[in-house]
Amino acid sequence: MEHSTTEITDLFEDFVRDASFPCVGAKSALNKGQMHFVVADDIRSAWDDLRIWPKIVSLANSYRNDPVLFQTLVVIFRNQDPLSERRFERAMWDRLQSLSDKDDWLGQTVDPRISTDPDDPHFAVSFGGEAFFVVGLHPNASRPARRFSHPVMVFNLHDQFEQLRSAGRYDPLRDTILKRDKALAGTINPMLAQHGDASAARQYSGRRVEDGWVCPFSRKGGAA
Repeated sequence: MEHSTTEITDLFEDFVRDASFPCVGAKSALNKGQMHFVVADDIRSAWDDLRIWPKIVSLANSYRNDPVLFQTLVVIFRNQDPLSERRFERAMWDRLQSLSDKDDWLGQTVDPRISTDPDDPHFAVSFGGEAFFVVGLHPNASRPARRFSHPVMVFNLHDQFEQLRSAGRYDPLRDTILKRDKALAGTINPMLAQHGDASAARQYSGRRVEDGWVCPFSRKGGAA
């Protein structure tokens, strides 16, 4: 059944509000009115990339001017054709590659605080000069916290994690999320490495990637 844009965003807000949903950071963003949305067509298509990219850069710029915690951009894709975890992973990285190529083509510099090498423990994607950590959700995700009725890409500002870390709030928040995720799924997500131990690229799609997995992403115009 085709949903309207408002119906789709309402579905996601209800998903986050559910008592069992583990990410308390997302709950805070929603409760504070700082969860922003774009509804696009198909995660497998570049059709809406030039509409998505300005929204990411707008968040980067507004955060740079006023770095208030718990801001996020949620890109929900209308098409609900079932994708396996591998197909979703491929489509998600295709979108990130396309968006990154446009960021470079439109003259945006990479956030100097991170690495654009997906093998580097300090990897992040960069848009509008700000680093982001991206969370993928879709109907066939193996982790319940990543299982939503539509494909989704959530763009979280990397600097927010640094703010929390500097204030001594990051580890308690992370521990709370891990405990809530274990209560929901029965196990802790094996992809969640401690910051600095492994590249966060392995966490983006939500799939449990195998040893030797190679991230299909490269920042054009040189790595930071």
